[in-house]
Amino acid sequence: MQRTFKRNINIVGTGLHSGRPARLTLVPAAAHMGIWFRRIDVEGRDNMIPALWDMVNDTLLSTNICNESGVCVSTIEHLMAALAGCGVHNAIIEIDGPEVPIMDGSASRFVAEIQRVGLVDQGHSVAVLEVQKTVRVEKGDAFAELSPLDHFEIDFTIDFPGTIIGKQSAGLDLRNGAFVHDLANSRTFCRVEDVTAMRAAGRAIGGSLDNALVVEGDHYQNPEGPRHDDECVRHKMLDAMGDLMLAGAPILGRYRGYKAGHALTNLLLRKLFATTGASHFRLAQPAELPCLPGPDLRDFALLQAG
Repeated sequence: MQRTFKRNINIVGTGLHSGRPARLTLVPAAAHMGIWFRRIDVEGRDNMIPALWDMVNDTLLSTNICNESGVCVSTIEHLMAALAGCGVHNAIIEIDGPEVPIMDGSASRFVAEIQRVGLVDQGHSVAVLEVQKTVRVEKGDAFAELSPLDHFEIDFTIDFPGTIIGKQSAGLDLRNGAFVHDLANSRTFCRVEDVTAMRAAGRAIGGSLDNALVVEGDHYQNPEGPRHDDECVRHKMLDAMGDLMLAGAPILGRYRGYKAGHALTNLLLRKLFATTGASHFRLAQPAELPCLPGPDLRDFALLQAG
């Protein structure tokens, strides 16, 4: 069944790139509405932006969406991953500025707040996007690919030679509960030299060791170190999950990424929808519901009791 929040969720934080304070209110939405952002600071123009792949207008360092009135919201990927991973199908995200707060650099705060408030079944079947034909996009030696599968999986490889990150590969079956348990707390990461370049370009103004894993050659600058030995590739999987949420429905298929990022994942969705016979939307069968991302039975009991 489709799900939304039991009640409003309020979150306050700071934008990673803008450094500006940001307030979010996650509002329950009616069945079949999907995920929308509402810029409550914007007046006199359309301030509603659907969280969909064809609204993406920028993928440099984050995923940004923009409506036809030029109203935009940036750095949406971690929140979108949390919504996907918790099995939220309908929501309005009210925000008082142009950038979603970074929190600790992962999706864990968003997940925790969703779990604290709880979800409700809305009595309507869930639409799914079934991948029927393998689709792939490439840039240099990097690629992103979607192929048919009866549930949702992500396989990812990154390679940062000469750093403590090195080459990391991971794969995860995203059936019920896996995102919350295995990916949600993995933080965004960057190299020291990247920080210098980003700040020179007016970005990462709100970045710190409190919201990013910072790599300096053969060590991490963060005193606590990584949360997982492969935290960096896990975070890339988290990003991919958030970007794929922009398909408009949970995906039945396998995503493979090699050195991929926001740009390639969005290009992949664009190619998927432009390729005849590559995918189609349909209602999930009852037996398929456990194949979708969302809370496992234990988590869902907690959410319902929230």
